[in-house]
Amino acid sequence: MRSLVLGGVLVGLVVLAALLSFAWTPFDPVKVDATHRLLGFTGSHWFGTDKFGRDLLSQLMVGARTTLYVGVVAVGIAAVIGTPVGVLAGMSPRWLGEFVMRVNDLVLAFPALLLAIMFGAVFGADTLTAMVAIGIATIPSFARIARSGTLQVMSTEFVLAARAGGRSRPAIALRHVLPNISGLLIVQASVSFAIAVLAEAALSFLGFGTRPPTPSWGRMLQESQELLTVQPRLALVPGIAIAVAVLGFNLLGDGLRDRLDPRLAARA
Repeated sequence: MRSLVLGGVLVGLVVLAALLSFAWTPFDPVKVDATHRLLGFTGSHWFGTDKFGRDLLSQLMVGARTTLYVGVVAVGIAAVIGTPVGVLAGMSPRWLGEFVMRVNDLVLAFPALLLAIMFGAVFGADTLTAMVAIGIATIPSFARIARSGTLQVMSTEFVLAARAGGRSRPAIALRHVLPNISGLLIVQASVSFAIAVLAEAALSFLGFGTRPPTPSWGRMLQESQELLTVQPRLALVPGIAIAVAVLGFNLLGDGLRDRLDPRLAARA
């Protein structure tokens, strides 16, 4: 329960910052102001400014919006494609299920960062390319979870009774399988969201993610490198934001697992 609450609070802070940035930010996050370069923590600039005079808090708020956007789309792609693939593999004959999962393992061999760099080289590096690549790389995780849960559900008495009664496989999948594996998928989504946050930050840091002038936590880290020894706060601010987001989604996943898994709930 504590993991669920703490994770919800941390994720809520990130979501709140992102939503607030649509209506208000302390300063224009992309406005360059040479007269306010490298200011420290002040009353008007709570987190200071960067080497271009841009307000760090404003960049952080808009960067949260970019991070959540990438995470939602990437996890959405993975869930929409990976879940049906996993359910199909779990309900098909054994040889077909094994074939589908071997193809799934082949996709799993390509890490998200490598896939995004390849996509960036072919289609151009931007936010859209990054989130599509992260989504494709996350499909195998959802397929594995969905297949494992489907195999367990298919061996239950109520599914065997439904099959004996002549109910079709699509009907069984919609009525029995998906509702019973939804908890597993929700947990997987929260964990995958944390991975997507890290992947987007890494890609932006390497120059294969969000393009300037759109603020991004990863690019804020990249721009701070040349001043790391004299202005460590430039890296500390986005670094803490990334850590909070990742920790929040991981704790949220742990809490949801404890609540949705009947065995863990009974033990608690």
